Amino acid sequence: MMRKRLAGFAALTAGALMLTACSQGTLSGEPTDEADGTESGELIPVTVGLLQIAPAAAVQLGIDEGIFEKHGLDVEVQLGQGGAALLPAVSSQSIEFAVGNPLSVLVAASQGLEMSIVAGYSQIADPAPSGIVVMESSGIQTWSDLEGKTVALNAVNTQGDLTTMAMVEEDGGDPDAVTFTEIAFPDQLAQLEQGHIDASWVPEPFLSASLATEGATFLGDPLAAIDDLYTMVTFSSTAYAEANPEVVEAFAAAISESTALAMDDTELYRAAIVDYTGMPADVVENINLERLSGDLDRGIIEELSAMALKYGFIDSEPDLDKVIFE
Repeated sequence: MMRKRLAGFAALTAGALMLTACSQGTLSGEPTDEADGTESGELIPVTVGLLQIAPAAAVQLGIDEGIFEKHGLDVEVQLGQGGAALLPAVSSQSIEFAVGNPLSVLVAASQGLEMSIVAGYSQIADPAPSGIVVMESSGIQTWSDLEGKTVALNAVNTQGDLTTMAMVEEDGGDPDAVTFTEIAFPDQLAQLEQGHIDASWVPEPFLSASLATEGATFLGDPLAAIDDLYTMVTFSSTAYAEANPEVVEAFAAAISESTALAMDDTELYRAAIVDYTGMPADVVENINLERLSGDLDRGIIEELSAMALKYGFIDSEPDLDKVIFE
């Protein structure tokens, strides 16, 4: 199935819930000179690519709290401008790990780029940390009402438009009759109020800001089309994972411990978000948080892969035995 697209194929790997971030180094794909390991007792240097968004702060929290060091790793963070930059950098092993949306990994794998999901990271939650906002005056009250309407996202061909199509069809509508257009998160509310778009898909903190606007209402979170859908996962190149299984195991364990700390101490986690993203503390205090966990449920990835195939986001499903590193 195909649908109207107002942006090109280059947006395929731009992730859901991805805000623009400032780069702290090159993600050009050039290999680094770091050694693959160190002598016994020394920390192994690895680099992780992150986006400067709230959930990613749990990685920095784990670094600051010494969790990665406890697992024998010396971790450097490189901030990417978007998910598209993370995939080639991981593939070329210029960085060893990244945290990004699983659909991008599946698309890359379906196109022959050997990527491996090594751990979970973040999942949808209740109350929703992202979703679609409409104006009450639009008359849009159900998912099928999006038929013939224009929905804005930060990037098309992502989990936002994929799951919106699934929700529209489940509600009896025609998913091919929905038009998706790219508008940066900070600009969507003005476009919605002016009637240039009919619906806006945004994450926090833009979701709370939009819903505080007079006449705006919440249609729902399309990501709920798949129960407990991952918004981000932890991934590496298959070549690196197969050559360095002990490092991958240590990194995945540190991710699990870091995300668990964030969920157990939300006050500490929210403070880390302020430091990591630069968002004001009063804003961070009131945003809805995603559920974080390093656990990986293969069934969710299988369901996402099948949905991506159904709606034409991929031409063929990748071999999940290779994509999911176990």
